[in-house]
Formats: sequence, C-alpha cells, structure tokens
Amino acid sequence: MSRTTFHLVLLVSCAHAMVHVYEQSLPSVEQMIGEDFGVGEDVTGSLGMIWRIPFGVLAFLAGWLTDRFGSKPLLLIYLLGCVATSALAWWAPTLGVLFGVMFIMGCFASIYHPAGLALISHETTPENRSAALGWHGIFGSLGIAGAPFLAAMFFSLSDGTGVSWRDYYLLLMIPGAVLALVIWKMLKEHHRSEAAQDASSSIPDVVFNRRAYAVLVGVGTMNGFIYASFTHFLARYLGVDGEHSESYRTGFAAMALACGAVGQGLAGKFGRPDRLAWMLAVVVLANAPCLIWIALASGPLRIVATCVFAFVHFMNQPLYNSMLADYIPRRRRSLGFGFSNMMVFGTGGLGAWITGMLLESVGPQSTYLTLAGLALTAGLLSLVIVRQRRM
Repeated sequence: MSRTTFHLVLLVSCAHAMVHVYEQSLPSVEQMIGEDFGVGEDVTGSLGMIWRIPFGVLAFLAGWLTDRFGSKPLLLIYLLGCVATSALAWWAPTLGVLFGVMFIMGCFASIYHPAGLALISHETTPENRSAALGWHGIFGSLGIAGAPFLAAMFFSLSDGTGVSWRDYYLLLMIPGAVLALVIWKMLKEHHRSEAAQDASSSIPDVVFNRRAYAVLVGVGTMNGFIYASFTHFLARYLGVDGEHSESYRTGFAAMALACGAVGQGLAGKFGRPDRLAWMLAVVVLANAPCLIWIALASGPLRIVATCVFAFVHFMNQPLYNSMLADYIPRRRRSLGFGFSNMMVFGTGGLGAWITGMLLESVGPQSTYLTLAGLALTAGLLSLVIVRQRRM
C-alpha cells in the first residue's frame, strides 16, 4: 500500500486502540467496583453487559450515519463522547448512576467500528486489505491490553495514595482528548460517504451475498460472546490475593491480551483472498482446546493458558473483517460493518452477563468448558463458509 494509505491506516488504528481501551476499562477495575459497592460477579457482569449492548446494537445506526456523513465526523463524536462519559464515571455517586454512565459510554463507543472499518476498506484493495486490517487489529489488541496495563501501572505507582477506580477514569480522558485533536487536524478522508461516490467508479464492486454474509456474521456473533466472556473476567481469573493484588491482576491480564496483537499481526500478514476462509475455520476451531485448557489450568499455568488463547482467538479479526468486505457492496459497506458489529458486540455482549451468572452458580471450570463447546459450534459453522467459497 502507498505511504499515504499506510499513514491513514495507522491513524484510524489509533482510534481503534482507544475504543478498546475504553471497552476494557471496566473489566480492568471490575473487581474494585464490586468491592466498592459491595456486589458480586453477577452484578458486575450485568454492568459489563450494559456497556456492551449499546456498543453493538447502535453500531447499525452508526453505520447508516457513516454512509451519509462520512467517517471523520463520526470518529470525533465517538472520541469526545467517551472522554465526557469518563468524567461522568469518575463522578458517579451511586451504582445506578454508574449503570447509566456505562450505557452512554457504550453508545458513543458503538460508532467506532462501522466508521473505522469502512474507512479502511474504502482506502484499500482486496490484495492489501488483510495487511491493513492486520495493523488495525494489532492496534486494537494493544488497546485491549493497554487498558489493564495502564491500570496496573496507575495503581502500582499510586499505591498508598488512596486512588481508586474513579481516578483511573480521569486518566483515560487524556489520551482520548489528544487523539480527537490529532484526527481533527490530520485525518484526510477521501470517501466522505458511500452515497456521494461517483456511480461510474472504475473500482469493481461486489454483489451482496446474503447467505454467506449471514453465516459469517453467525460465526462472528459466537466469537463475540466468547470474547466478552473471556475479557470481562480475565483479571479476576488471573487474580492474586495480598498486597498489590490489583496491579498484579491487571498486569497479568495485560500480558495475556498483548499476545492477541501478535496473533492479529500474523493473521493479517498471511491472510490472502484465496485462503481467508480456511484460515478462519482453523482459528475458530482452535479456540475450543484453548478454552478447555483455561478451564482445567491452575496456578501459573493459568497465565500461560490465557496467553495462548488470546494469541489464537484474536487471529480471527483481520480474517473476519476482510471476508466481510468481500460480501458487502461498497455503497453499503458502513451499514454492513455496522450490522456485523451489532451482532458481534451487541448479542455477543450478553457473554459478560451470562458468564457472570455461570461463575456465581457453577464455578469457573464448568463455565469455560461451556465456552469451549460454543467455540466448537462456531468452528463447525465456519466450515460452511469454506464450502461456500469453493463453490
């Protein structure tokens, strides 16, 4: 890809990293919030669901708005909205108010994926799209790992000063505001909206493949459920007791999630149009044994198991998003990505709530074995896509 396109991909990818920092900010301090308000995993799991449902459901609306108004203004609204709601999270006097704040933050965060993914897909070709989405995925994984890493550093450096999870949200206002300023000044959008594109464009378009798109989104939805379940309670799963326990929990979580960046980079590097389907099937099927290992692991092996799972699981993202672009006409690319994210993060967002209830009722081993069964189901469904691509 050209240097101009690469720079655009990197800038948009920074916004991708930031949306996952805001997404993972709650899991990073989930246990602290529970202890502060005197509630258990079922309630903090519901808090995670309240964030994730609008994050997914409103992506469809965000995709429609992006098709009409372009990506740049939508990206600015998302960033400034998350900055403002971070300030509200710091202030929230009651658990009920915090539920409302998390819902509103999820609404603003829902804008990113249809706006960012559509912009990258417009500026790339099928030949370099996987590489671009690989970089996009690497930054996303760094953002996912960055939230618990920042929390670990923040609580470690602030140990004994009386800082709380509320102060962590104040910290998150800074990078969001800085990135909004940079995007406002530097982002040059060549496709302001799909509706405004010249109908005589020389770029070949695709016919909307409803069946293939539906199957692919079904696989993505199950992956989204597993993603929400895994990340929301990761710090608790890796938890340690005693002095500095919060910084250790979030530090181990950051280390595990950082492995996802490596997986995304490799998948983006080796993903080519003719191999996307079978690579996705292999990756999704490989989630099942990794989750079985997580269910059975104990002690330090829990860290190893989660690192391996994150490496494998996050490989699906550049493959999945590249395949989506193959099935959606350019004039409806934002809307297609929006519906996908509505299902992946919206329906998938139920994972935090359901997993919280399972952890309370049947314990971690049975919970992660159940997730392994879901991963196997998603893997078998992904084989349908392999067959479709060969026809």
